Amino acid sequence: MNPHAEEMRRTAFQKSAVLKIPPADALQFAIAYLKERGYRAGPAGRPNQLFVLGGAEGRLPRVTGEIAARANVGKAGTTLLTVDGCGERLGPTLRDLVLAIRAESKARTSAIPVNGATGQVDN
Repeated sequence: MNPHAEEMRRTAFQKSAVLKIPPADALQFAIAYLKERGYRAGPAGRPNQLFVLGGAEGRLPRVTGEIAARANVGKAGTTLLTVDGCGERLGPTLRDLVLAIRAESKARTSAIPVNGATGQVDN
């Protein structure tokens, strides 16, 4: 088997996450997160998709990944984020991205008052 194909198979990462934030916000979060970690990320040729590029990792001369966001999956306001890529460092970085964006989604939804509640107690 081709050593590059074997390395890609060994370091592959694929995961989906269901979020309660708009696709544009999820993709902007992903771009910022990946740029902080030394990867190039930006809009791909299709709407609501990002490319991820990095330098050599392990036996791979270059690493790539893709992130796609679909709006209103299941019900309104729900975003399905699909993340995939391969690389010695990129795979774990993408896993950490999924965990971080899920935490961001939970933080945003818990910060929204329910039924107009302001969080203040009337005396």
